[in-house]
Amino acid sequence: MSRYLLRRLLIVVPSLLGISVVLFTVLALAPGDPFGELATNPNVPPEVGAALRAKFGLDDPVWLRYLHWLIAMLHGDWGFSFVSRMDVDRLILQRLPATLLVIGSSQVLALLVALPIGVLAATRPYSLFDQVANTFAFIGFSLPTFFTGILFILVFSIYLDWLPFVFRADLAATGWRWYWEMFRQSIMPVAVLGLFQGASWTRYVRSAVLDVIRLDYVTTARAKGIAERAVITRHVVRNALIPIVTLVALSMPAVFGGAIITEQIFRVPGIGSLLITSILANDTPVIMAVTFVFACLVILFNLVADILYGWLDPRISYR
Repeated sequence: MSRYLLRRLLIVVPSLLGISVVLFTVLALAPGDPFGELATNPNVPPEVGAALRAKFGLDDPVWLRYLHWLIAMLHGDWGFSFVSRMDVDRLILQRLPATLLVIGSSQVLALLVALPIGVLAATRPYSLFDQVANTFAFIGFSLPTFFTGILFILVFSIYLDWLPFVFRADLAATGWRWYWEMFRQSIMPVAVLGLFQGASWTRYVRSAVLDVIRLDYVTTARAKGIAERAVITRHVVRNALIPIVTLVALSMPAVFGGAIITEQIFRVPGIGSLLITSILANDTPVIMAVTFVFACLVILFNLVADILYGWLDPRISYR
């Protein structure tokens, strides 16, 4: 296992380098200037703008700017935000917990929805439960997150007045009251992302279980007199989870993309909303850092998926 993890980590290094080269080149060649407003501001002398451009190396060649960025990144310096007037790493660390809370909770909710419903629908194919589950699954992943987010706000915040529709990081409550308020304001963004992913994954779980449940070893287990629940949980579900783990790992980029939209709708102070704000303000150091963090998280989830393969299928060996 340790040798396998070491090899995978060695593969991660060139992958991240390639991703960083592409991201930095695209951002460097994109139109726009972070100090463009200074040139049109009569109160700022031209030499001040030129001095700032020279300080941050904006007039250097792209390859030289990338080398400076890479060396600074390896030393823990992620750059300086032109808009927020603070270090990028501090800015991201302030926003990252909210994003991880929403995304992590939504993925747990999606699995809690998809696994039992998908397994039950597969064990009762073409029954009333299966047809109802398929109908709601089609509706769930057909509706975009921005539509369901606005619908949740209209129903639960405006009409029923049950939940707050603005996520606040500066809650005045303390103790258990703080946890309760945090839970209330997290319900809608987590539900929007989780139900969307859960609806999509339900179809895949049903299909995977249907493929496994017809295999010969499942028939043999039933012929031995093993209880149906034990056959499903021990012999069917575990093998059916292997393609589901792959699906979950590969869907992480789409999850982060949906999180960006969801954070904008509910005003969640996460790195998704930070990315949108930085793009609008042309704050390239923050854009580069946030997209690089997203890439690192996606690669991390794929590494976790590879490790889970060996636990789900003993035939897979780490050599």
